[in-house]
Order: sequence, then structure tokens, then C-alpha cells
Amino acid sequence: MTEDYLPLAYLNAWEYCPRRFYLEYVLGEMEDNEHIILGRHIHRNINEEKTLQEGEMLIHQQQWVWSDRLKVAGIIDAVEECDGQLVPVEYKKGKMAQHLNDHFQLCAAALCLEERTGRNIAYGDIFYHTNRRRQTVAFTPQLRQMTEQAIALAQLAATKAMPSPIDHPKKCLSCSLQVICLPFEVKQLQNLQAAETDD
Repeated sequence: MTEDYLPLAYLNAWEYCPRRFYLEYVLGEMEDNEHIILGRHIHRNINEEKTLQEGEMLIHQQQWVWSDRLKVAGIIDAVEECDGQLVPVEYKKGKMAQHLNDHFQLCAAALCLEERTGRNIAYGDIFYHTNRRRQTVAFTPQLRQMTEQAIALAQLAATKAMPSPIDHPKKCLSCSLQVICLPFEVKQLQNLQAAETDD
């Protein structure tokens, strides 16, 4: 039923780097590095679908959600339920900052939850392992609109040619797909071709 829906994790990948998104989602390229392995290790305790109770709060781990309107689907690490309020929670290995890719993934999960439950979800949380702190993300009208636009753009990008590498050396150096993407080599080749055209 949801096999042609954009996975939430790939929405995150698209915002992080459209070329990485294309390599993973369209071409099926995957490669492990220390960041991927650490992320998998951090998720080991929450990768089982179950419901826990902590005081008045129910914690639903590994919740499958989807949106027929937006054509997205995926798994939320956890959904906390207390006093009728639902709070989606994602766990990330990195440092707390304004990571728009993480915000899009969380907001898209909330949009799916709202469609499935009929409840309004005002905010969600991202737990960043490096800081061991939670960041609250308010689902403002602006973030909701930007998330829906990102979903549409990612879905469109999947039907186009592979994008050029992004101009962000720090992202590229920490990317597990660097040896497949070859961002620095491709950029160098593009610069050489541009120089030959100018001559």
C-alpha cells in the first residue's frame, strides 16, 4: 500500500544532500562508515516495536506511520503519549543544532501521525546523543509548509537526473557515500571542463 511512498529517512537525506538522496533512494547505494555504525549502535535499544509506561506517560517505540495525502511513510523512533497529547521523538547521534533535515523528518512524521489519529501535534523532540539533550521542535505553520515543499521536491528529484555534488566539504568528508559519490573528483572534473569551454 505504501511501497511507492517516500520514506521519512530519505526526506532527511534529501535535505542533507540531494546527491546523497539520489544515490541512496534512486540507485540503492549504501555504505557504512563510523557515523552510520554509531547511529545504528545508538538505536539498538529502541529498534523494537513495543509500548512502555513511565509514570503517566506511554512510550510507543518504533511506530509505523504514513500519509496518503503527502505520499510519505516511515518509522518514528518513539511517540510519547500523556494527557491525550502525542509527541514524536527521534534519536540522532550528532550534536544539537538547527539541523533542518532532522526537523523536516520529525515534522513529516507528525503530519503522518495527525492524519492517522486526527489529533493536532504541536511539537516534537529530537534527542542528540553527543549532547545527551533533547531539542524541542515546534511545528509552526512555516515549518509545516517547508516540510511539505521538501517532500514534493524530493519526490520530483527522484524522477530527474542525479544532481551535482554539493559545495560543502565538511558534509562530504563525513558522508558514508564519499567513495561512491566522489564529490571532490567530480567538482575538479567539472571545473576543468568549464575552463576548457572558456578557452
